[in-house]
Formats: sequence, structure tokens, C-alpha cells
Amino acid sequence: MAYCVNCGVELGTGLGACPLCNTPVINPKELEAMEKAPSFPKEKGQVEVVKRRDFAVLATVVLLTTAVTCGLLNIFVYNGMPWSVLVIGVCTILWVLLFPIMIYTRTPIYVSLLGDGTALALYLYLITYMTSGKEWFTGLALPIVVLVTVVAELFALCIRQFPVAFLTTALYVFLAIGVLCAGIEILIDRYLYGVIQLTWSAVVLTVCVIIVVTLITMLSRARLRNAVRRRLHF
Repeated sequence: MAYCVNCGVELGTGLGACPLCNTPVINPKELEAMEKAPSFPKEKGQVEVVKRRDFAVLATVVLLTTAVTCGLLNIFVYNGMPWSVLVIGVCTILWVLLFPIMIYTRTPIYVSLLGDGTALALYLYLITYMTSGKEWFTGLALPIVVLVTVVAELFALCIRQFPVAFLTTALYVFLAIGVLCAGIEILIDRYLYGVIQLTWSAVVLTVCVIIVVTLITMLSRARLRNAVRRRLHF
């Protein structure tokens, strides 16, 4: 027979706790097995998280080393053509993209987008050293980069200054797509043919106009807007 270690009352077979004082009933054999079992620390170890700025320093060193070594290799070994300017340009663009994300996170979005556009324009300008002339850069590449940068800046301005929701964001996106497609084709036609004639962008612009008008109608009527939100669950 077994007895409670606390109050001494007789215990029945199969009880997990004393019916009088609720003291747990422990089998001596189970207690010995628990004592022989290996013990592990209760606290879990945690690997130290790499800080954002440490990663930024590492990435900066890698990009700078890549640019410098490729430049020296181009000068002293493979000096047939200035191929290293392409590598240096890519490293510059990557570092400009990295700056607001890892190095200085408080960079305004407008400044960040302007820096991205400037870096891309600089990269395209470096390519002119490997081509026969710079007309394509000033006549086509630079205007397209300026157009994309301006549209991106206006999109960021709308997102920051006006109420943000699914319908309004979709409105800004389709407006930007329509303007970009029409603007890019206009710049290409002006550079290649000297005339402006919308073809493929007219189709995209038509679709965007239909969607934009539909979204504006939804946003202007509260009942329709709320009904669409309930049915689409956003």
C-alpha cells in the first residue's frame, strides 16, 4: 500500500494526487529515472543579431574594393577598352540604393528617389565612353531617366500627402503607368523619327484611363466605395 508523504493518508492504486491534501503522488522509480536523465540549461542561447550599420560597412567595403580592383585591372592588364566603367557604375548604383536602407535610414524618400535617378543617369553617361557618340544619352536616355524620376517623385508625394487606401493607391499606380508609357513612346518617337505618334502606348493609356475613371467614380461615392470594400475584403 502507498501512503501520502504529506498527510499519511492511504492512497489507492493509480492516483496522481492525494485526495485529502492534493500532494502529487510520485513513483520512486520515475523519480530515479528523472534524476539520472541529463539536464539541459533552461535558457536558450541566442546568436547576436548583425547590426544594420555593420552590414552597411561590409557592403560598402565590398563595393569599393570591387570598383577599385576592376579599375586597376582595366588600366594595367586588360586596357583594350574601358570596360571597368560599367562595373564602377553598377557599384555606384548599388551603393546609392543601399544608403537610405542601411546607412542613413532617415533619408527623405524624395531625396532617395532623386539620388537613384542621378546614379542611373551617371551610369548611362559612363556607357557613352564605350560608344561612338553621346547623342543617344542626351536625346533619349537622359530624358527617360528624368521622366521616370519625376513620376516616381509625384507618386511618393501622393502617397505621403493624401489618404492611403487600396483604391487610392491603385488610382496612383494606373495614373503613373499611363503617364510613363505615353511619355516613353513620345520620347522614343521624337528621338528616332522626329514626329510624335502614339501606337502601343495608346492602348495602355486607354486601359489606364478606363480604370482611373472607374476608380474615381468609386471614390467619389461613399456607398459604392464601401460596398466595393466589403465585397473585396479590404
